[in-house]
Amino acid sequence: MSVRQSLLAILDQGPCYGYQLRAEFDRRTGSTWPLNVGQIYNTLERLERDGLVERGDADEQGHVYWRITGEGSREVSVWLASPVTRGQATRDELAIKLAVAATLPGVDVAAVVQAQRSASLRQLQNLNRAKYAGDDGTPEELAWSLVVDSMIFSAEAEVRWLDHVEQRLAAHPQHALELELSTDRPKRGRPAKARS
Repeated sequence: MSVRQSLLAILDQGPCYGYQLRAEFDRRTGSTWPLNVGQIYNTLERLERDGLVERGDADEQGHVYWRITGEGSREVSVWLASPVTRGQATRDELAIKLAVAATLPGVDVAAVVQAQRSASLRQLQNLNRAKYAGDDGTPEELAWSLVVDSMIFSAEAEVRWLDHVEQRLAAHPQHALELELSTDRPKRGRPAKARS
């Protein structure tokens, strides 16, 4: 999730100070991605360094308003027009955990899958309850429900994937998947110190 581009897009609507940006971000995402104010100000300083925003003067209450530059507005347009590219490499903690667990001797992988399925189903139930708790038709509600819908679809996909993992594992006896530590030594690594 790009905090940088999201803050720029909000600033494209008009000047804001840090806490105001945080509140606007929360309004537009249903507070599903909490940002701390320090993160906002660090991002603003980087955006300023890159020439995408300018720091204004402080008002009577001491709020420093930030405004977007022309270059910043162009970056927002490019961001909104560009699709999100999913990474090629798998950095999914659950996928890595199950891949490693499936190859470790003595690990009950079915129990690992079942524990995750239970947690994923609980999360899915909580998301569905939250989604149907209220719909007042406001723009904030729509923005929040879009984020929650994405989380629901992800949770549903995770449960389907866990079903798939369970089927794949059932097709192999557990001992056939186990990998002992390799006796082959990697070509790279820290060389042994010479003893004197």
